[in-house]
Amino acid sequence: MAGLGNSLVVKRGLTFATGLLECLCFAGAVFGWASLVFVLKTEGYFSYLCTNTTGVNATQVLDCSGQDEQFSLIFTIASFMNNFLTLPNGFLFDHFGTTVARIFGILLYTMGSLMMAFSSSVLSNLLFPALSLLAVGGMLFLVTNMQVGNLFGSHRSTIITLYNGAFDSSSALFLVIKLLYEAGVSLRASFLFLSACGIIHLLRTFFLLPRKFIPYPLPDHYIYGITCGKSKSSEPHTMNGNARRTIEESPHSKDINKKPVSEKTFRECVLSRFFLWHLLWLSVMQLRHYLFIGTLNPMLQRLTAGEPSLVSQYINAFAITQLCGVLCAPWNGLIMDRHKGKPLAPGESEQEADLRASVLSLFLTALQCLLFSICASTPYLPLQYITFILQVLNRSFLYGGNAAFISVAFPSCHFGKLYGLVMALSAVFSVLQYPCFALVKGVLGGDPLYVNICLTLLSLLAFIHPLSVYLHCRSLASQRSKTKVIN
Repeated sequence: MAGLGNSLVVKRGLTFATGLLECLCFAGAVFGWASLVFVLKTEGYFSYLCTNTTGVNATQVLDCSGQDEQFSLIFTIASFMNNFLTLPNGFLFDHFGTTVARIFGILLYTMGSLMMAFSSSVLSNLLFPALSLLAVGGMLFLVTNMQVGNLFGSHRSTIITLYNGAFDSSSALFLVIKLLYEAGVSLRASFLFLSACGIIHLLRTFFLLPRKFIPYPLPDHYIYGITCGKSKSSEPHTMNGNARRTIEESPHSKDINKKPVSEKTFRECVLSRFFLWHLLWLSVMQLRHYLFIGTLNPMLQRLTAGEPSLVSQYINAFAITQLCGVLCAPWNGLIMDRHKGKPLAPGESEQEADLRASVLSLFLTALQCLLFSICASTPYLPLQYITFILQVLNRSFLYGGNAAFISVAFPSCHFGKLYGLVMALSAVFSVLQYPCFALVKGVLGGDPLYVNICLTLLSLLAFIHPLSVYLHCRSLASQRSKTKVIN
């Protein structure tokens, strides 16, 4: 039995480490779009949209605002698809399990990589489906990996936020592709390599992840994946060597996840105050991040007066800071898990303790967004280094906190659907980035100051959510005190 226990520990460690690498190297690559745009412009993608215009003192100036708008539109569509299709993908994951969801995600990601590889300045429009497929496939990697947190009990929120931080840091993949391009490696070679990595994803799917789900709470000596050519379902094991019993990995197992009488339905969860305020919290901050990433190139062009070497320097700095997301995210998880292992207050449930711990996380995330938005709105070039740091810190807190809050505030059987729904609805809200970009390019003459001020004021709405959760927890504590006095 000791040998079995050791092998389980090793396998769980491998599952965690390979999942972290998968999220870090592949899942959120599309959010490094600014780095790739620099290369695509050099390759002449959409260059036919650049026109010669007459500038100051009758000088001829190359106006590429049409090209910038096209690149912004590609990112807008991809970021929308990334979030909106998380809803059907969540249902796919909840209904068919890990293996089916991951095979579908690997197929999408490989198709996207191949489209990127065979695109060119003549076939610029291939970027539209390619980036969207990379976005949706990468999100499925994240969704199917977050359940790995269930293997580590008291560190569950920390693992979830760490994976989301790795997802954010994977945007540096396009920086690596940019640097390789500058070193002589073609875009085609880089993306063909990414598509070949699908084999690694498939091996991990079959050997290091369950066919269905990882349950929470985790039963003793839980087995998953293919072992010695057999699936876990044909590997019965026992505590005493006499009675043999196989633990079913599905969360619908009658011994593990029998539905409590008081468990909320999916409809009740969606109509709850928590879900609605959480949706607003995510939507306003996500819009701020998407608009910043989608307009980073033209903003730097404006602040550097179009100096290519300076634009490249700042793009590289932005991409490098994205690597820090995996380092920032666990702090949010530690904030949410700080009460684990401590005795609960008399009459306090574990869910209430989790909610109470989430208040600080939700508040800090909203505060970071406000500071990030103020810095991004200030048209001072050196300040953008601070903006990049705040952006990656806030983004890692935002998405890690989003998944962790849903996992503690609602029943685990609805996680995939609720996570998908909140991402889908926030995606609808994030479509506002494109009209904002068009407004800046058109009516505002390229000056984003007024749009940035409006978005900064809008981000103040994010503070409503932590206040709502805090008042809820205080109300429950007050009720417990009154009950204790009466008794």
